[in-house]
This record gives sequence, structure tokens and C-alpha cells, in this order.
Amino acid sequence: MRAASAAAAVAALLLPLAGCARADAPPVITDGPSPLPATEVVLVKSGGIAGVKDTVTVRPDGHWTRTDRTGASQEGRLAETDLARLRQLATDPRLATEATETKGPDNCADGFTYRLTVGPAESGYVDCGPAARPPAVTAEVVELLTRATG
Repeated sequence: MRAASAAAAVAALLLPLAGCARADAPPVITDGPSPLPATEVVLVKSGGIAGVKDTVTVRPDGHWTRTDRTGASQEGRLAETDLARLRQLATDPRLATEATETKGPDNCADGFTYRLTVGPAESGYVDCGPAARPPAVTAEVVELLTRATG
């Protein structure tokens, strides 16, 4: 909620300056897609019968590192389509809402727990089988990062 309020306040403060832009100013050219919000995205998957603990960290430029419970790691870079989708999801206001509503089941043997951190927002869920109803945006980020870094 604070992030959404802060974004709205900044937008309100900058809106009067929008008319100050020069029409003859050259366009800004970048080397690629804009980065994630200036923060890392971190996904931790833990639990299961084997006691899994995998951490995936994605930097704003799309480079990722996946580390397992033994400390072994892999690195890579998200495909442009995956990076673009991650950027959309990371700025989706529903993600901040999910962070305030996240709660797991009371009893789930051998389920996987997913904790997602995007800036100050942390959401998550316990995958307790077909009856589980994970938060939509969080679950989509989990699926994307699991597939893209797997």
C-alpha cells in the first residue's frame, strides 16, 4: 500500500512539470528494455519431502542466479519476453495487495513454500496440492521464474 501511495504522490508532484518538456528535445535512446524497478526480485522455494531450499535472485538487468541448499549455483539471463513479463508483474499493483493478504494453510505435510520479495513487498504461499489457491500475481511470478531458471 505504501508503494502505491508513494507512486501516486510522486505522480501528482510531477504532473505540473509535464508541460515543461521541450517539443524539440531529442528522444532518449536506450540500449535495451527498461530495467525492473530498481530492485532485485528474489524467490525462495523451500520444503517438500526432500527439504528443498532454492533461491533465485533476478537483478534489474535480467541476470539471474539460482542457488540450492548445498550452495551450488547456476547463472543465466532471462529471455527478453520473460524479462518484459517479469517487469509487468513486478509493478502490478495486485502484488502489493497480495503481500498484505498472504497466508498459508495451517497444516500441509511436505508442501512447498514460496516466498517472493520485490522491493519492500513480500508475498508467498504454501503449495498444498490442487485445493491450494495461491495469490494470482505471486503464483505467476513463481511459475515464470521456475520455468525460466529451472
